[in-house]
Amino acid sequence: MRPKPRYHHTNLKQSLLDAAVDLLSEAGPQGFTLREVARRAGVSHNAPYRHFKDKDDLVGAVAAEGFDRLTEAMKEAMKEGNSGVERLRLAGRGYVEFAIRRPQHLLAMFDAPAGDCLRPEYTAAGQRAFQVLLDAISDVQAEGGLPRGDPHGFAVAAWAAVHGLAKLAISGRLPFNAAETIEFTGFLSRALIHGMANVHPPPPSAG
Repeated sequence: MRPKPRYHHTNLKQSLLDAAVDLLSEAGPQGFTLREVARRAGVSHNAPYRHFKDKDDLVGAVAAEGFDRLTEAMKEAMKEGNSGVERLRLAGRGYVEFAIRRPQHLLAMFDAPAGDCLRPEYTAAGQRAFQVLLDAISDVQAEGGLPRGDPHGFAVAAWAAVHGLAKLAISGRLPFNAAETIEFTGFLSRALIHGMANVHPPPPSAG
C-alpha cells in the first residue's frame, strides 16, 4: 500500500508554505527547489504547481506571509504604547523581535525576486506593513514629536534603521544576544526619533 500523504487537500498550500520556510532556513535561496519542497511536504513533485507556477512564485508567497506576520507583530507590540512616540518605538521593537523569531521569512521577504514575477499579494502585504510604520510616524507628527510634512522620509529612515539592526542580528554580526538586541532596539529608536525631531522631512519629490 502507498503511504498516505501528510496533508489534506484543503491545506496543501499551507503545507507547501511551511516546507518552503524550513528549506529556506536551511539551504537559502540558492538551494531552494520545488522538488525538495514537495519532498518535505510529503507530496508528489508536481503538487506545488497546483498553487505556484515556479519556485520564485512560492518564495514570493512565503514573503507575503512574512509581511503579514510582520504587520501583526508590529501592531501587537504597539498596543502597549500610550503615546505616538511610544508606539513608534514599540513598532521597531516588534520588527526586530519578528526578525529574530522568523529569520527565514525575512530572507524571503527581502531576497525575493523583483519584477513582474512577484505575486500581487507580495506587494500588497509589503505595503500594509509599511503603512503601519507610516501611520505611526504620522501620529508622532500630530502630537508634535516630529516636524510636520510628508511622513514618508521619516518612515523610510526608521525602517532602514530597524531593518539594518534586524539583518545584523540574524546574521550574527552584533555583540549582543537576542535579549540584548531587543534592549538595544529601544536605544536605537530613541536616538532615531530624537535625531529626526531636529530635521525637516525631505520633500515628497525626493522619494
